[in-house]
Amino acid sequence: MKEVTIYTDGACSGNPGPGGWGAILIYGDKRKEISGAEARTTNQRMEITAAIAALKALKEPCRVRLYSDSAYLVNAFRQGWLDRWQKNGWQTAKKEPVENQDLWRELLQLTARHRVEWLKVKGHSDNAENNRCDELARAAIARLLKQEFPS
Repeated sequence: MKEVTIYTDGACSGNPGPGGWGAILIYGDKRKEISGAEARTTNQRMEITAAIAALKALKEPCRVRLYSDSAYLVNAFRQGWLDRWQKNGWQTAKKEPVENQDLWRELLQLTARHRVEWLKVKGHSDNAENNRCDELARAAIARLLKQEFPS
């Protein structure tokens, strides 16, 4: 099974507002950067979308070390939130519907295909790959805004 390292980040200009995501996939000496944007979204949706897009980019099942600065994303897997949400019919402990269910369900399908280790990194600090993902996400927002409001 191939081993791939992935870094992801999401960003939003306003929350909700225009949002972007960025991801870097590293396999051996190969490196691929991907990004995208949505006109009206939230930061948390962009964090999950970055992970989805990165895992979708893999052509075969892989062993993945996925780094994110999103505690929401990483803790959903590492602290068993997703397992509890599913057992509770996609409701939180407060009996409220889990937000972003559509994305969580898609991400769960993708993680069933791969062996993913979820790793938390400190955002906006000294991690060059995380900082680059933030740049990719913000550049995607800028491209989106330029398309919507050309000069």
